[in-house]
Amino acid sequence: MADKTSFDPFSQSFTLLTGDGTAINVTIPELDAFILYSVQISINYAAQLGASLAFLIVLLLLTKPDKRKSPIFIINSAALVLNVLRTLLQCLYFTGPFSETYAYFSLDYSRVSRSDYANQVAITVLNWLLLVCIEASLLLQVRVVCVTLLDIYKRFIYVFSTIIAGLALAFRLALCIENSRYILSLKLEFSLQWLASATNITTSISICWFCLVFVIKLGFALDQRKKLNMGSFGPMQIIFIMGCQTLIIPAIFSIIEYFVPLPSMDSNVLSLVTIFLPLSSLWASSSVDYRRRDSPRSKTQGPLLGSDGTARTGPLIGEKFLHGPLSPSATATTRPSHSNSPSPTKPHSQNAFVDLEAQ
Repeated sequence: MADKTSFDPFSQSFTLLTGDGTAINVTIPELDAFILYSVQISINYAAQLGASLAFLIVLLLLTKPDKRKSPIFIINSAALVLNVLRTLLQCLYFTGPFSETYAYFSLDYSRVSRSDYANQVAITVLNWLLLVCIEASLLLQVRVVCVTLLDIYKRFIYVFSTIIAGLALAFRLALCIENSRYILSLKLEFSLQWLASATNITTSISICWFCLVFVIKLGFALDQRKKLNMGSFGPMQIIFIMGCQTLIIPAIFSIIEYFVPLPSMDSNVLSLVTIFLPLSSLWASSSVDYRRRDSPRSKTQGPLLGSDGTARTGPLIGEKFLHGPLSPSATATTRPSHSNSPSPTKPHSQNAFVDLEAQ
């Protein structure tokens, strides 16, 4: 009777036999943990897949044709495509032969096809390529944000940003190589935990550094706009808000990974940055178009005749016309003109009106 009362049916075990007859003892809690892990991480990657696919469609539909050749659009679109493929392959992994119960507990992957191995190697490569796109996009944004700084400050920020981005990419590339070797050989020569942790740390530092640069820079720009009584909600404020999100939210997820036992939390960092970067560009672009349509000057000013005799429309800036967000090279000499813009006699205030959308 005592034996019956001490028996816990929820912790009982069962035996699996390998191909050579070796017995493997598996408990119910171990099986539950395996199933729970697979469900949680599948939901995680499926959510990232759906969000990335939705924003990719939104980006393709809302971006004007004349802006689809810009570097920032190409990089952001490539990042979303890579993230869709990455999360899709991750979902296939947890519904494929690698995640079958017998293969997991016996470590017998003899029935895993070569295409399944190729998918797992592709995931590690896509992780690195995705980070390349993210770092390139952030470098472009920092380049545009810092266009009005003194040369010595710009050079320092560019060099330091390149070093931080290079370190993050180097650690991610090392993890990609070691992961690929392990997948193909199924032999782990040394623990990859420290390398994975270093990769996550350097990636988080890189993202926080880039975003901190343009958040601080735009904070000063917003302060200038406030002093000039410019209360309109413009592109700089929009990128400021999106920069705060890009800085704080991915950093929170990268820190949570060390305290909350949720599977693959670090993958959310890359997905969040991938989604936020094109979102901020779309929001800033729509704000520029909205403010241009509502500008009193744009409403009263009709077609103008250019030097070549053709009719031109749009606000006149010196002897140039503004037809869209300016490129980084143009922002150094050309600035948008709005009804509440400062007088050209105030050069110290003109830096606040540089269009910060990268092209």
